[in-house]
This record gives sequence, C-alpha cells and structure tokens, in this order.
Amino acid sequence: MNDFFAAVESIVGSSQLLTAANDVARYDSDGRGAGSGASGVIRPGSAAEVAAVLEAGFMHGVSIVPQGARTGLSGAGTAQGGLLLSLERLARTPLIDSVNRTAEVDAGVLLSSLNAAAAQHRLTFPIDLGADPSIGGMIAANTGGARFLRYGDVRRNLLAVEVALSDGRGTLVQLGRNVWKDNGGLELKQLFASSSGSMGVITRATLALQPLPSTRLTALVSLSEASVALALLVEMERQAGALLTAFEGISHNAFNLAFAHVPNLQRPFETPPSYAVLIELSGGDGLSAEQMTDIIALIVQPFIESGAVLDVAIDLGDRLWRIRHALTEGLRAEGMVIACDIAVPRSVLMKFREEATREIAMRWPALVIADFGHVGDGGLHFNMVWPYAAGQLPDDLPAIVQSYVFERAVLGYGGTFSAEHGVGPRNFDHYVRFTPESVRSLATKVQKAIAPVPLGRVNFG
Repeated sequence: MNDFFAAVESIVGSSQLLTAANDVARYDSDGRGAGSGASGVIRPGSAAEVAAVLEAGFMHGVSIVPQGARTGLSGAGTAQGGLLLSLERLARTPLIDSVNRTAEVDAGVLLSSLNAAAAQHRLTFPIDLGADPSIGGMIAANTGGARFLRYGDVRRNLLAVEVALSDGRGTLVQLGRNVWKDNGGLELKQLFASSSGSMGVITRATLALQPLPSTRLTALVSLSEASVALALLVEMERQAGALLTAFEGISHNAFNLAFAHVPNLQRPFETPPSYAVLIELSGGDGLSAEQMTDIIALIVQPFIESGAVLDVAIDLGDRLWRIRHALTEGLRAEGMVIACDIAVPRSVLMKFREEATREIAMRWPALVIADFGHVGDGGLHFNMVWPYAAGQLPDDLPAIVQSYVFERAVLGYGGTFSAEHGVGPRNFDHYVRFTPESVRSLATKVQKAIAPVPLGRVNFG
C-alpha cells in the first residue's frame, strides 16, 4: 500500500491523499448516513489525474470506489474498507451554450451550481431532486426526480460523457457529441447511465438544457381516495398536455408526519387529506398564471362535482413544494425508515399500493405506512416507519419487509425494485433475485468487455 500511496501522491499531490481518520470521516457516508469503513480518500483535480490514479490502482491491486456528492442511497459510493475516489475537485464552471441549449459539465459540479449557471441564460437542467447531487453521481445512478413526467431522467438528457475506463490503463474516452441527435454509431454513452460506477469513472458530460419556465403554478388536490389520482392524471395529460410538469402523490400519513416534525410549513387544508396529489403546470412567456389557474379549474371541476376531489390549494411560489420536499424529513423524525423505491405500470399503481398497504398493516401492525412519490411515472417511495416510540427496530425486519414489497412489485405487478436510486450493495441481492440469469449473463459480457478490471462496489454479472 505504501508504494501505491507514493504513486498517488506523485499524481495528485500529498495534500489530496487523505488517510487521517478525521479527514476521511467527512467522506465516509452517503445519503443514508451510514459509515462505509473507507481507508482513505483520493481527490484528483482533473480527468488526466483520475485516469492516472486508476492505472496506479490497477497496477497495485488496490480497490477504488468512485464517489460524488455523497447523496446516493444504494451504497454504491461507499468504500467498505477500500479507497474512495472523490470527484469533488472536478468542478470547473459549466460551459453553457445558450443557442444549442447544452452544458458541458465536470463530474464534480453540483446540480445547484449547474442550474445557477444555466439560469443566467434562462435555461435549466430540469431534474428536480430533494438532494443536491453531483452531475457524475446523477449519471451513474440515472436519477429521475419529481419532474420526470415532462423532462425524463438523466439518460434522456445526456448527450455525451467522458469516462476513464476500468480497463487496466484508465483510458479516457469521449462517448457522444455536443449535438442533439447522432446516429453515427452504437449508443455507448448510455451504458454509463445507471452503471453505479462499475465500468469507469465519469469525469465530464454534455447535458441537454431546457428553457427555464417563466410561469409556474402548483396545485395541491385533496382526493376522496387514492384511486382517484389515476383518473385525474389521465385528464391532466389530455387537457393540459405539455404544460403538465409534475404529478406527485402524498399519503395521509406522510402528509401528517411532515407537519408534525418540520417547522414553518403552511397547512393548505383545514382537514388533512386522505390522499393528495401535487400538480405542477409550467410554461413560457405566452401563458399567464391566470390562464394556468383556469386550466386547473376546468379539469378539476367535474371531479369536485362528483365528490372525488374535496379541496384544491393553488400556489405560484414554493409553498406547496416545500410540503413535498419535507416528507422524507418528517418520516426520519418519526422513526426508523424502511424505504422501498419501486415502480410499476401506472395502470396498476394504486392496486399495488392498496394490496401492499393491507398486507403490511396485517403482518406488521407497528409499522406506519407513509408512502409518497411520482404517480405520474408509476414510481412510488413505498416507505414505512418504525416509530421511535415502538422501541428497538428488530434487526431482521427491514430485509423481510423489503423482500415482500419488492416481490409484489416485480413478480406481482411487472415492476422494478429500483425505480431511480440505482443498484448498490444495499439492494444488490434483489438485483440478483429479480434479474433473469440470461440478462445477468449478458450484463457480465458487456461489463467485462468494457471494464475487465473490477471497479467500485457493483458487479452486474
């Protein structure tokens, strides 16, 4: 290891190799807050340094794990005794091409920094997340977010990527171009979206930007029951069309826990909803807030008349979005969260939710089901809380409950066990369980062809 450290210091400088426990501790966690047991942190300052560090690691047989902004939830950015390769210094100011509507971005740039630069040109990278991840981490996980319904995930907005391959030499390759369409060969860049850092280290990317909406209107709609959400979604898509930006579901328990634990939230209704949907419309200069309000009213009115919609709150700012973004904080303040990031076909989403809620309440009555999520794309954060007041969480309960939820989502409803958090050590067993052997075999061949040397925490074979 000493020879490897000497090689690394010659590449990045002695100040950018951290081995002291106090220095490493800041990097030894992720979005779940769990320590990973990292033995050190390497902080390269350029793509060339990343490539050289990878080559040194391969030569000395040292395990290296790429790490972004430590917001991931699958564990793919945790080291478990190995060395972390932090990309935080790869963070030059993004290059914005306002006419082409693109951004060239280093992997360590944070989403907020990219959007601050894009906003100066009235543009945005429209992946809306509760956290503030790095661009490299977003690509490696292929994040989606609350506005997936309109803008899609990172993959849909990825034009090019620069990667240091895990091929024994750290070869730097540029995949894709700064163009919106390109049929000049195999679409190799997309192999690195949702790759969990397994085949190479993403160092830079070219991303598609969208016009920054000048008018944005949000409505929180209280429903008589959750099943109404899908009918309302269909009508919103038919009548609002491309104006529809987000369609988020919030359960009664998730709503109440946010208001119980998160300060400075404003209650939109006198009575907490049994189920609510947050709807966002957005558009350019040619559409006023009054016109958007009229569109919402026109679509919702028949639901009000039938008793399916009980109340509607309208907002032109962030008041209602603050409720949506406070949900996770509310759950964590109440107890230990057992999180399930699933997606099923939209047509059966509420049927899945009803079945899973009923079965879990019967089998594990101490759990508080507090789900919320992206109804518009079939995604659901089917989260359960073991209240602190209930005492110690049984060690085996999270795995048992998650196994049930994932089995029903995948085998019962044709869905997925990982809608947007990616694959990592925390859910890899489920990848093996629910991915056909033929698919895993193909993944093995692809991964070995591109990255014959192991990298990171995930091996898709």
